[in-house]
Amino acid sequence: MTSALTGQVHIVTGSGRGIGLAIAHAMAEAGAAVVINDVDADVAEAAADRIRAAGGRAAVAVAAIGETEAADHCIRVALDQFGRMDGLVANAGVLRDAILWKVTDDDFDSVLRTHLRGAFTCGRAAARYFREAEQGGTVTLVSSVAGQRGNVGQTAYSAAKAGVAALARTWSMELSRAGVSVNAIVPTALTRMVATIPGLGEVVEAAERGEPIPHRLRHELGLGTPQDVAPLAVFLASEAGRQITGQCIGIGGDRLSLWSHPQEIALCHQEGGWNADSIAEAWAHTMSMHRQKVGIDQKT
Repeated sequence: MTSALTGQVHIVTGSGRGIGLAIAHAMAEAGAAVVINDVDADVAEAAADRIRAAGGRAAVAVAAIGETEAADHCIRVALDQFGRMDGLVANAGVLRDAILWKVTDDDFDSVLRTHLRGAFTCGRAAARYFREAEQGGTVTLVSSVAGQRGNVGQTAYSAAKAGVAALARTWSMELSRAGVSVNAIVPTALTRMVATIPGLGEVVEAAERGEPIPHRLRHELGLGTPQDVAPLAVFLASEAGRQITGQCIGIGGDRLSLWSHPQEIALCHQEGGWNADSIAEAWAHTMSMHRQKVGIDQKT
């Protein structure tokens, strides 16, 4: 798919480093012009320069994702520099990990502002553009395994990423008539954002040094590099990928997966309604066998 995105223009938020940078590079290699967004101007310019040096087209939108003005600025840069927009990858995020009773209001708000409010404001701005332009397009959000299954020490992050997955499902319905596909990537990669997880810090450092990632991590847990995640964003922006919408798709290392949507897995009826005793009986005889597991397998 080396030329799958020729002529297209894509905004990638939080693309100065990590997964966002890998996605921007992959899209540029596939023929797209890309808008690099980062809160740090030097980091954003360096990322854009690397794409230009490789023969690609890139512009820079320096903004802290979260507020409406930042989203509008990213789209304005795309239109001013390249004359159109074909897709958005809402990737920007921060981590403020802490166990529940140590989470501060400021840290919780910061994480939700960037991940969830940022996805919302950028997605809304993109939707308004696509509806007016009547050309169709793609919105790719970035969720997380933590948002699907929960993770110890990630109250704010898990909440934000679960919300992002819900946005993808809702927007896929709302934007279908405008020809806009909306999906969420559920990436697993050895980045600075996962280096704080017990047992993974040393592995992240080794990967950054270019050392091979252990087979079990790559193959079974799906932990690879940011570059392993990027092809999914390119595919979803391609003509074939645009036929897919409303899905949460996992990628990392050697693994590609499709996540299920939450749904009822056990059901009981009680004529006239329920009381505590009848609920206890139903739980013991029917519901308990369907209990769901939580958490992420972090055995390294």
